[in-house]
This record gives sequence, C-alpha cells and structure tokens, in this order.
Amino acid sequence: MVTNVTSFGRSGLSDFILQRISAVVLLAYAVCVLGFFISQSTVDHAALKHYFTSLPMQIFSTMALFSLVAHAWIGMWTIGTDYIREHYFGAAALVCRFVYQFACVTALIVYTLWALNIIWRL
Repeated sequence: MVTNVTSFGRSGLSDFILQRISAVVLLAYAVCVLGFFISQSTVDHAALKHYFTSLPMQIFSTMALFSLVAHAWIGMWTIGTDYIREHYFGAAALVCRFVYQFACVTALIVYTLWALNIIWRL
C-alpha cells in the first residue's frame, strides 16, 4: 500500500513540519518584538499599549500563540508516548498516559483562552 507522505493525518512527518513552521513563526514574532524594543529610545506603558493593541500586532500575537500551543502539544504528546509506557509504568501505563495527556490538553486550553483574552482585550 502506498501512502502520501505529506498528508496531515497525524503522522510523524506532519508533526515534524508543524513544529518547524511553528518555530519559524515564533522566531519571527520574537524578532519583531525585539526590533520594537531596540528601535525605541524610551519604552513606556503608552508605547507598549499602542504597539500591542494595533490590529496587525494582535493578529501576529494570535498566530504566535497558536504556534506556541501547537509546538507545545506536539512536544508534550511525544514525551507522553515515549516515556509513559508499560516498560516503565506496568499495566497502569495507559491510564497514566491518558491522565497526563488530559492534563496537558486542559492546561493548553486554559492558557490559550487566557492569552486570547489578554491579546484582544488590552
């Protein structure tokens, strides 16, 4: 059977590509914010508020947030599947992995909603 290597149906390649794309978005965001701080002679609350509440920066911050969440989820999922195994945890491995992944997903959802609230309600 031949499968499409670039399909995004939960494969190792799709995770690899998604992590690389999310890393590039996060790097671009960090460079953009760092460039703002370097280009400003004085940075006060008003300047920061004006910068981060502009529509392009809110959109870019949202993209960076989703990139961070995707990057974090892939990393945490990989850790859970690599290290929470029967070899280490015995028969309870499946339950432990489920609890771990549920806690990770819950934390990511809470942090994402919190950050979206901050980004769009400054």
